[in-house]
Amino acid sequence: MSRAAPSTGDAAARLRDPVLWHDIECGGYRADLALWEELTADASELLELGCGTGRVALHLARGGNEVQGVDRDAALVAALNRAADSAGVPARATVADAREMALDDRFPLILAPMQLFQVLGGARGRRSALQRVGGHLAEDGILAAAIVDFLPGGEVDEDSLPDVRDVDGWIHSSLPLEVRMTEGPIEIRRVRQVVSPAGELAEEAHVIRLDRITASTLEAEGSSVGLEPCGRRSIPATESHVGSTVVLLGRG
Repeated sequence: MSRAAPSTGDAAARLRDPVLWHDIECGGYRADLALWEELTADASELLELGCGTGRVALHLARGGNEVQGVDRDAALVAALNRAADSAGVPARATVADAREMALDDRFPLILAPMQLFQVLGGARGRRSALQRVGGHLAEDGILAAAIVDFLPGGEVDEDSLPDVRDVDGWIHSSLPLEVRMTEGPIEIRRVRQVVSPAGELAEEAHVIRLDRITASTLEAEGSSVGLEPCGRRSIPATESHVGSTVVLLGRG
């Protein structure tokens, strides 16, 4: 019996599935986990900003931390909560924007992995998020925010491998193409492709825009809303990812 041809709608839906692509493009990144584990050693309860589907939150919850997450994408939040329920770990996410969140709790540690502070809409957005952070930090609490303050521009090495996942016989691939240094944000360009079980290909361009900031900029912005700089840490580069600087800001 011949296989029925996949519908265009199936491919289009997969190309626009935020949970699928978040897991494909971010789920395998582990270079920052050791630092988050170290920072949580004295903070059993924490808040993660931009938690996505739970790459960091679920990892820390498996280690015994109680993790609250916020993300503005409801689909990602639902995926994290399903995964936490399935694994029986103490992680729970809420739909909220870091620039506007109003939770009924204060935390000894707030994490902002994966360049969250570079996708908040510029200085005004960062200031709003920092003010919200200040209102959610416990006394002597710490914000740890990862940023990329350097990216090599130009086309990605032609030998770079795509992020690939097989889901129900469909092959999903995300290939980085170029880092474009514009006068404004840094643009990271990728192509997302899906190949159906019958071999039909569909693809779509995807662009991530990161605001250009330095650790000193974020420290100064934190100081302007009452958060004190209290050190920096580094996340090492990998074969597939550049390194990051983690800015620590405290509420004294």
